[in-house]
Amino acid sequence: MSRPDPRFITFDMYGTLTDFAIGAAAREAIEDVAPPEKLDAFLHRFGCYQLDEAMGDWRPYDEVISRAFERACVSTGVAFRPGDPARIFAAIPEWGPHPDVPEPLAKLAEHYPLVIVSNAADSHAARNVAKLGAPFHAVYTAEMSRAYKPRLRAFEFMYEQLGCRPEETMHVSSSPRYDLQSATDLGVRDTVYVNRGNEPSAPFYHAYEVTSLAGVVEILGL
Repeated sequence: MSRPDPRFITFDMYGTLTDFAIGAAAREAIEDVAPPEKLDAFLHRFGCYQLDEAMGDWRPYDEVISRAFERACVSTGVAFRPGDPARIFAAIPEWGPHPDVPEPLAKLAEHYPLVIVSNAADSHAARNVAKLGAPFHAVYTAEMSRAYKPRLRAFEFMYEQLGCRPEETMHVSSSPRYDLQSATDLGVRDTVYVNRGNEPSAPFYHAYEVTSLAGVVEILGL
């Protein structure tokens, strides 16, 4: 396989670049009202319902989180308090990068225009991006495209704004469900799965698998 040489490297942000601690924050929020035996079930449902809420028409991200949190509470018999998801949403812009991100990301930025396509709220995105320590050519949010990943419209909006074809990009994500399947379906050949242990590998939907962002630098021969 020849080395990729994309016009743009596009990234998922939350979970891939940013240490997206939403599961830990949700666990902390309900520990005083949920029996220990319900915690794992609640967190699993919360994750599933976030994906489900993202598949519908766009609504503000705080509503996505709140609706997913409430549905997880109802389905597992945990008391729902509106203040819990509100605090989680408010904490998101304080979360910084995974330790392996800043150095290789800065290296990549020396050679390629870097782009983020994220489910982040506009009010949060710039603060999270600023913590990553590298310049970005563009940052596109679900609020801009009016579509959350994994909906194809979120990616199509990005390609329209960049004026490029999907196959001219490399897409990097730790999520096959939210990113890599959609990118592959639209024609991105150079898809990179950063395996952070949060989702199972889905080999059909990625051309490369790495365990840290340094692996992307190696793929590109930098």
